[in-house]
Amino acid sequence: MEHDYEEEFGKSKSQIKRELNELHMLGKHLVRLPDKQLCQIPVSEKLKEAIVAAKKMKLTALKRQLKFIGGLMQEEDEELIRSTLEELKKPHKQEVNQFHEVEQWRDHLLQGDQDLINDLSEKFKNFERQRVSQLIRNAKKEQTNNKPPKSARLLFKYLTELQSSE
Repeated sequence: MEHDYEEEFGKSKSQIKRELNELHMLGKHLVRLPDKQLCQIPVSEKLKEAIVAAKKMKLTALKRQLKFIGGLMQEEDEELIRSTLEELKKPHKQEVNQFHEVEQWRDHLLQGDQDLINDLSEKFKNFERQRVSQLIRNAKKEQTNNKPPKSARLLFKYLTELQSSE
C-alpha cells in the first residue's frame, strides 16, 4: 500500500524530512573529519568550502552552517560519500585488529606459552628467540618485584615491529 502511495503522490513529508535529517547528519560527520580524510571524500568544491568554514565556527553560526551544508548535501552523491567513508574506516579497523593480536601474543608469552614462541619463529624470519626469552624473564622479575613493566612494553614493541615488517 505504501508503495502505491509513493508512485501516485511521491514521497510523504515525513519521508522527505527523514532523508533531509540523514543528509544533515552526514554533513555533521563530514565536518568532524580530519582535513586529510576530507580531501579524499568525493564532494563538490562548494560543499568542501562550506565544511572547511564550519570547522572554524562555534555555536549558532555552526548550527546555521550545518543546515546550509545539509542543503548542499542534496546535490551530492550520498551513496558515493558513504562508501568512501566506509573505505576510510577499514584501515583503522585493521590496525586495531593487529594491535589486539600483538597484545594477545605478549600476554601468552608472559604466561609461558612455548608453542607460541615456536609459531612466531616460523612466522617471522628475523625472530630472535634469545631476545624474546630474555624480555619474558625480565618482565616476570619486574612483575614479582612490583616494578614498572618496562620489559613487557619492550616485548610488545618488538612484536609490533615484527608484525609490521611482515
